[in-house]
Amino acid sequence: MENTRAFWGALLFILIIVGANVIMYGMVRSITRSSRKGTNFLESMGNMFNPSNQKKDNSMAELRQKIEELEKGRKGDSGESE
Repeated sequence: MENTRAFWGALLFILIIVGANVIMYGMVRSITRSSRKGTNFLESMGNMFNPSNQKKDNSMAELRQKIEELEKGRKGDSGESE
């Protein structure tokens, strides 16, 4: 009877460890195969654990886009006056 308990306890422990490893493997694989190109693994991990950075990134992207639009407008204006 004691051997049976030890067997089931060991089996349960092994299943818990294997299950945790499968879950972690899936998380890391999904992060490394992220749809956003140009990001590395550490950036993806940081974004996953800190969602407030995503809001900052979105606002910075909007700011970059507006700057590019203004620069295009300025180039168009300076070309016409010359």
